[in-house]
Amino acid sequence: MNIFETKKMRIRVYFAAVVGVLIFVGCKETRPVEKTSKSKKPNILFIMSDDHAYQAISAYGSKLVQTPNIDRLAKEGMLFTNASVTNSICAPSRATILTGKHTHINGKIDNLMPFDTTQVTFPQIFQKNGYQTAMFGKLHFGNNPKGVDDFMILPGQGFYINPDFNTSKGDTTITGYVTDIITDVTLNWLKEEREEEKPFMMMYLHKAPHRPWWPSPEKFKEFTKKEFPEPETLFDDYKNRGTAAKTAEMNLLTHMMYSHDSKIRPELVAKMGDKVTPKVEEFENGFYGPFGRANSEQKAKYDEVLDEINADFEKNWPSMTDEEKMRWKYQRYMQDYLACISSVDDNVGRVLDYLEESGLAENTIVVYTSDQGFYLGEHGWFDKRFIYDESFKTPLIVKWPNTIKPGSVENEMVQNLDFAPTFLEAAGIEVPSDMQGESLMPLLKGKDEKWNRDAVYYHYYEYPSVHMVKRHYGIVTKEYKLAHFYYDVDEWELYDRLKDPQELNNVYDDPDYSEIVTELKQKLVELRKKYKDSPELDQEYIDIYKEMKAEKDNDFW
Repeated sequence: MNIFETKKMRIRVYFAAVVGVLIFVGCKETRPVEKTSKSKKPNILFIMSDDHAYQAISAYGSKLVQTPNIDRLAKEGMLFTNASVTNSICAPSRATILTGKHTHINGKIDNLMPFDTTQVTFPQIFQKNGYQTAMFGKLHFGNNPKGVDDFMILPGQGFYINPDFNTSKGDTTITGYVTDIITDVTLNWLKEEREEEKPFMMMYLHKAPHRPWWPSPEKFKEFTKKEFPEPETLFDDYKNRGTAAKTAEMNLLTHMMYSHDSKIRPELVAKMGDKVTPKVEEFENGFYGPFGRANSEQKAKYDEVLDEINADFEKNWPSMTDEEKMRWKYQRYMQDYLACISSVDDNVGRVLDYLEESGLAENTIVVYTSDQGFYLGEHGWFDKRFIYDESFKTPLIVKWPNTIKPGSVENEMVQNLDFAPTFLEAAGIEVPSDMQGESLMPLLKGKDEKWNRDAVYYHYYEYPSVHMVKRHYGIVTKEYKLAHFYYDVDEWELYDRLKDPQELNNVYDDPDYSEIVTELKQKLVELRKKYKDSPELDQEYIDIYKEMKAEKDNDFW
């Protein structure tokens, strides 16, 4: 028995003995749901991008980029301002969305730990209840998703240029830009493969704007001519924060890579030698791995822009101050990141246009979200992982004609944990009792008085690992955020979300907040119990992680 089989056995025994988790394997115990008033079940189109920060959507007031097509959904539906994730990292977020359960329950606590494949996902339930199901784009774990009649999935992270795909008919490589291709396949399915007599549940999943942010050649040329406003906290010194913020490895200047991220050719970095400071460790083949997939025609278009970027770097970088270098890296980051988002928005528009033209829009619930938030230079960072807002909060926009009041804004605390039960209830399908999320139906129907959640629970596990964000769990309300960082530290942080929206001052030890600390700690204990998390389970996962890391020849390292 290998270490992963051992791990899965231990976790299942632990859940049964200590946590008492009920794993849904076709059990009949379900929660009652409000029956849909329509005789015709609604279609569901779930659109998710990877690492799309809410700060980069104009409907959320972005000063960085205009997203007119995503904004259409907000104008015609509901925009959530307090939507968040349970664990801000790609594969765990997706596992939570699919199962409606926290990651410590479905097993996918980080990008390395295997998903518990005995878990039932909501597409499986839709499929069993007469829906035609499909999934196109980035799943990020497993290449044979359950519960979908048709799929085309990027293996692993996937590539932006001429990507490979795993499909229900075999593996393939398609020439073109990944965002366009995923949309082409999605539209083809809607037009040619959809069975008109059945309702559909489709997952339309973009790779963009995940690192390393290769835009299409056209967007690359357009956005490198733009300059973007800097966040107020670009030069944050973390002086009123704990160890975790001070030791995280996601600073634009000292951790963002020259070749992999900023698109400086490796041979130029080598030629310039000691003139390239600070030194940053690069991923092996981090530049030519993605760029080398381009054909000669595509490379010619990219090279026109790459030549300009590299010439500017060679001429100016050696004489820049650290402050100027930070600003240069920020602009390069935003140019590529926002160019990728612009392509996502264009393609979302293509799909929305087809729904309107075909008449499908009237009976289709359209959801736009991301698998988590992302730092766009705030606190000097890129990436995610923290319970802090830019990482923890995620965009969520829902359009449902004749149910959601157009232009609605919802401020209640909701999570990606809630998606699965929401979709099921909207379709009139019984929600399995072991799903931990709450259906958003009261909020979508404007019946906020029936919503009684006042706090959400968060838990991040992937440490020590890339970006070195320490393990932590916490509770978040509209007013406060309390987090406990653990593993190799024992530190608490409290933020007043209303007085300190940028989360610059940890007031955990402030006597004026002592009663708040006591109250939130008690609520946190209650949430941990409610969601079947515990200190014992924390330690169990730490022990398993250490065993996995010690096993050098396994498939995950």
